[in-house]
Amino acid sequence: ACTELGIRTVAVYSEQDTGQMHRQKADEAYLIGRGLPPVQAYLHIPDIIKVAKENAVDAIHPGYGFLSERADFAQACLEAGVCFIGPSPEVVRKMGDKVEARAIAISAGVPVVPGTDAPISSLSEAQEFSQAYG
Repeated sequence: ACTELGIRTVAVYSEQDTGQMHRQKADEAYLIGRGLPPVQAYLHIPDIIKVAKENAVDAIHPGYGFLSERADFAQACLEAGVCFIGPSPEVVRKMGDKVEARAIAISAGVPVVPGTDAPISSLSEAQEFSQAYG
């Protein structure tokens, strides 16, 4: 979509992903996480922010999973002056805490599946819940 809109794209890739499509399709691509396994490379926030700052990146789309659920990444983008395409660091943090996310949903009137208001901390609590809800 960015290409069709004339927006320059910058990708990052791990050493193991040099031939991947996202690298080939981007206008520019930069290696991150040198020496790290792929998952760790893509979670290496300092390298990603460095690439963004050195290449005048305006915004970062974190993809799905991985960095999209990391409040510290959203915060690092904010501090670097790069737009994080996603919720604020505070919202990411709140939604990452499933107990807090559930409480927020309930207070907003969002229907939720059966669950507990706090983490289950004992076998008897787990058994009681499973007997009630399956």
